[in-house]
Amino acid sequence: KRIFDQGRAPIETTLGETKLKTVKGRSCMEKTKIVKTNKVNVTDPATGKTESLEILDVVSNPAKADYNRRGVITKGTIIRTEKGLAKIVSRPGQDGALNAVVEGE
Repeated sequence: KRIFDQGRAPIETTLGETKLKTVKGRSCMEKTKIVKTNKVNVTDPATGKTESLEILDVVSNPAKADYNRRGVITKGTIIRTEKGLAKIVSRPGQDGALNAVVEGE
């Protein structure tokens, strides 16, 4: 048995004060995962500008109905920011970054 063969429970990113977790992988690789956060990097495709904004609310999560109720942030989640609605395009439980694109209204 090897340590990289073992499975782990998924990290379910939620709203809150920023908290990160680092896990070890194969060949001394480390992954940073987001456990809680209240900031997101939002890109506006019309202007091409990116800025860090505060997350006001989790609107919907199409991944699971349970995630939708609990406000878990995964790829594809719609969130509310100061610039309006945005869609998460990164994988916060895997990447360690939270990126979003402004939704066209």
